Amino acid sequence: MKATVKWVDNELFLGTSESGHCVAMDANGGETAPSPMENVLMSLGGCSSVDVVSILQKARQKITACRVELSGTRVDSVPRVFSDIHLHFVVTGYDVAEKHVERAVALSADKYCSVALMLDKAVNITHDFEVVAAE
Repeated sequence: MKATVKWVDNELFLGTSESGHCVAMDANGGETAPSPMENVLMSLGGCSSVDVVSILQKARQKITACRVELSGTRVDSVPRVFSDIHLHFVVTGYDVAEKHVERAVALSADKYCSVALMLDKAVNITHDFEVVAAE
């Protein structure tokens, strides 16, 4: 896997993936685009969500939506790495069993999510979930 990141202007950078997709990044606190650290959070949320949705679909759960709310705490010293990240999954659907959601979230965190497993070496990652009945 390869990627490039190009300086565009001021503190704006453009990352291009090997597959040709582009992501803007802003080093100045996210004024014009997400910061690199915000992208790390979103990558973790994306990777985990893909797993959770896939596992729940395979378990034949009737999900209509899945959202993960992420909160990260960074250390005060440089480099300002994450010390803690919490993922809160909100799964909406019809008759969704909590045991299936709990299992899907755990499998993502412990076995399938490459981003979580990589970050877990240096960051305390926690997660929880809630199930919302679809109307």
